[in-house]
Amino acid sequence: MPSVIVSDTSCLILFHKIGELELLKKLFGKLHITETVLKEFNQKIPDWIEVIEPTSDLQKGLSSYLDKGEATAIALSAEHENSLLIIDEVKGRKAAKEMGISVTGSLGVLVAAKNMGHIQAVKPLTEKIQRTNFRISEELIVRVLEKVNES
Repeated sequence: MPSVIVSDTSCLILFHKIGELELLKKLFGKLHITETVLKEFNQKIPDWIEVIEPTSDLQKGLSSYLDKGEATAIALSAEHENSLLIIDEVKGRKAAKEMGISVTGSLGVLVAAKNMGHIQAVKPLTEKIQRTNFRISEELIVRVLEKVNES
């Protein structure tokens, strides 16, 4: 398990919308976010989510082509050797991977939660997600459900 788990805003918003924010605590124990992500999330956070600012100026360069929340989350992850970044946006994931940062997305979190026994099935949660305004392709959902033998 990575020593530091950093989340971008989209995962927090999505899990809040589907009533599964606590699943992140069950899976990771503690989550780190930046002040920018906190402002974008715009909800009261539980005590297991810690707000930490990156100490480098990396986010300044990343902000030229990424959203501020993504840029600060990537910068914070980059400062920790054994981190995992939860990020859904394709451009942000690509940038983080190019920097050697381990990434997962909201659906990857659901797969991990099932694999670790925190949830019985992924499909009911993907159905909840599809009722929100979260953009996700049907093809990706099919691939994820196949991965957890729920197709």
